[in-house]
Amino acid sequence: MSSLMTEDTLISNQYLIHSEPYYQPLASEVQMYEAAYAARMPVMLKGPTGCGKSRFVEYMAWKLRRPLITVACNEDMTASDLVGRFLLDINGTRWQDGPLTVATRIGAICYLDEVVEARQDTIVVIHPLTDHRRSLPLEKKGELVTAHPDFQIVISYNPGYQSLMKDLKQSTKQRFGALDFDYPPAALETKIVQHEGQVDTKTAERLVQIAQRSRNLKGHGLDEGMSTRLLVYAAQLINRGIEPIAACRMSLVCPLTDDPDMRDTLDAAVHTFF
Repeated sequence: MSSLMTEDTLISNQYLIHSEPYYQPLASEVQMYEAAYAARMPVMLKGPTGCGKSRFVEYMAWKLRRPLITVACNEDMTASDLVGRFLLDINGTRWQDGPLTVATRIGAICYLDEVVEARQDTIVVIHPLTDHRRSLPLEKKGELVTAHPDFQIVISYNPGYQSLMKDLKQSTKQRFGALDFDYPPAALETKIVQHEGQVDTKTAERLVQIAQRSRNLKGHGLDEGMSTRLLVYAAQLINRGIEPIAACRMSLVCPLTDDPDMRDTLDAAVHTFF
């Protein structure tokens, strides 16, 4: 038992976040999440791309001193990718835990990023962990893993974008408490871009103003406006000596759309402020 505990401790330490992630609260989400974690409530984060959902989870894992295991979901991800599978090696067949099983055993926060990208039959495997059972059946291995007391599951997705393509079933949604995220107010977003991109306040303000112009075009030629993440990318390029208009075109305009007319519109916004 002691050797097993030692092994779990070593694994747990691999997933600890040792340095405080930079995160600026938008409202009361930190206090709400702390209460949810105290109750071990599964949490769903909803908001647009690049608005800080993943950074928030990292910050909370650091603040709560819990290991964090992140899974980037995709349409090819199977249940075995989450829970584990048998592998062949020179000694024969051995079982390899997946990230969800590892988190369940060691008491980590398991973060499933963009969960709706995963197939529905894959998402279903998390259900026993999100109710009173707090357990994970490993059917191929014939084992039932009882969740560590500190285990919590967190999922995220972008409802504004995904509603046109795919969505979570109600049977999944109603297993989670939810926190809504959005892009920060202009003054706070400026502070974030300035800090993360290491640029002066004026430059950060101009980048945020360009982003706000683009967000007004959502549904009018753009699926999404410029994210805070893209603004940080632009700021980082500017900080490294790239001319602002060129940095904005590379980081803000080209990733967002391939439509020539829409690119001209965004280029005009960039030239307005730079």
